[in-house]
Amino acid sequence: MVESDDKIKIISKNRKAFHEYHIVDTYEAGLELIGAEVKSIRDGKVSLQEAYAEIRNGEAWIVGMRINPYPLATHFEPDPVRDRRLLLNKREIRKLKAQSDERGFTIVPLKIYFRGKYCKIELAVARGKKLYDKREAIKKRDADRRMRQASKNRD
Repeated sequence: MVESDDKIKIISKNRKAFHEYHIVDTYEAGLELIGAEVKSIRDGKVSLQEAYAEIRNGEAWIVGMRINPYPLATHFEPDPVRDRRLLLNKREIRKLKAQSDERGFTIVPLKIYFRGKYCKIELAVARGKKLYDKREAIKKRDADRRMRQASKNRD
């Protein structure tokens, strides 16, 4: 009997990304972490707010992701905002590079989670929204909320 270790435990989501960008395509990548960073992520001490990904020398890197130090770790603490390598295969890296080189596209992290015992990050190729797009999204969300509230009060 094979045990299923596809249990997904979401640690952090980048809600700002959905507000700031139109999501075009998504990818799942592993993270290369050092020492107690995994324990710190399990505790939820991670921030994706200012993070983005870039392709350098045929490797994918996440820049600006903050993992606070684990308090019970030894004296060695890596820089909390250091660049971390993403674990993707070459075909995915080439596709990401081609998509991100197009004008107006960037690679942003959407969420960080554990799939079984492995720490994964979901990346999105995204295009920045204009101010009027953001206003339109807010209006639509408010209208949906009012409709749900009205139907809930009617029942």
